[in-house]
Amino acid sequence: MAHDSTQYIVIGAGLFGTAAAWRLAQSGKDVIILERSIPASDSGSSHGSARIFRYPYMDQPTTSLVKEARTQWNELEAITGKRLITPSGCLDTGSVRNPEHLANLLSLEGIEHELLDATSAQQRWPQFNFSGPVLWHPGAGVINAGESVAAMNNLAISAGAHLRCGWEVESVTRHGTGYRVTSTTGDTVEGEQVIVASGGWLPKLLGNLQLPQGFLERMPEIQVRQENAYHFHYRDTADWGETPLGNYTSWPCLISKEPGFQGYALPGGGDAGFRGQKVAEYNGGRVIRNAGDQDGIIDAANRHRVIDFVKANCPGLDPTPYAETTCIFTSIPDDHMIIDRAEGITIVSACSGQGAKFAPLIGSTIYELVTSTNTQQPRELFRAHPQRFLQEA
Repeated sequence: MAHDSTQYIVIGAGLFGTAAAWRLAQSGKDVIILERSIPASDSGSSHGSARIFRYPYMDQPTTSLVKEARTQWNELEAITGKRLITPSGCLDTGSVRNPEHLANLLSLEGIEHELLDATSAQQRWPQFNFSGPVLWHPGAGVINAGESVAAMNNLAISAGAHLRCGWEVESVTRHGTGYRVTSTTGDTVEGEQVIVASGGWLPKLLGNLQLPQGFLERMPEIQVRQENAYHFHYRDTADWGETPLGNYTSWPCLISKEPGFQGYALPGGGDAGFRGQKVAEYNGGRVIRNAGDQDGIIDAANRHRVIDFVKANCPGLDPTPYAETTCIFTSIPDDHMIIDRAEGITIVSACSGQGAKFAPLIGSTIYELVTSTNTQQPRELFRAHPQRFLQEA
């Protein structure tokens, strides 16, 4: 059995875990990252070439945070010399999505956008069908999640962090003035603080973290879903191919939320062979206990719903999927994130399928939280206080 020690232990080498490790190691802190598989494993939530980066949220504070995140993405791209976000722009439509409200928030934040009627939008983007107002914001893009994890992981290691792969955490217990993390095989790592960025494995791990009972009681219900995603060919083969550096993708992203169906579509990137859109239903997958229960089997009923959505709304796509996959969404009742701490354990998880765009900012937020000599409280927006979730009941 192996025994190590460090200042900061990061559990999970996905987008949030590697972002935290990068920021900590960058500042000279000693860091060990514990990953049950490999960074950006396809059994987690941070793999693949296609996640949406977009600005508008239903509230202004979160919309403002996206602006902060974009600045840090720019920093990451500048340091690595890699394009991690490919510009695409995004179209938001549907009565539940409420494009008019989103446009008002973007105006308040000074973010470039247009609000169009259905006819005008149809003329500009004939590959889609629209029945109501459409919000266009050209600052949106497609995040290569796998490449982003690799970039932050490499930066962390270059700055002195250590990565342990195939290291499945069994428990976190008090040890002296710090903590001992024990693996399922009996290996241990001791550290002053622990950062838990375990994604869909959090429900399984939460009870083994030796957290104060009061903290556990105020944690919201964490729901894990095995989601389904499908790739549909562009009918026009001129749209096929990798986007040249500095160019926009041939198709924009689309977020469409109506009472009967809430879906999204985005250029699939390398995962789709640069030949089509990745399309999925938001929260359309089946609920499982934790990421360990996923079986990778596509839900046939979900496939039919998504195909019907494509037929009705995306005439520029061949409505027969040429590839399909499953992935993990970890959600909480208000569809935001949890970043909170109890003593020396920080929980950062449950990004509700929307965390990728915030990754570098989350890394900085965790760094500020765990190294602060002040109150050591996270941004109020992310805390697991009961009033936050009572509003969603």
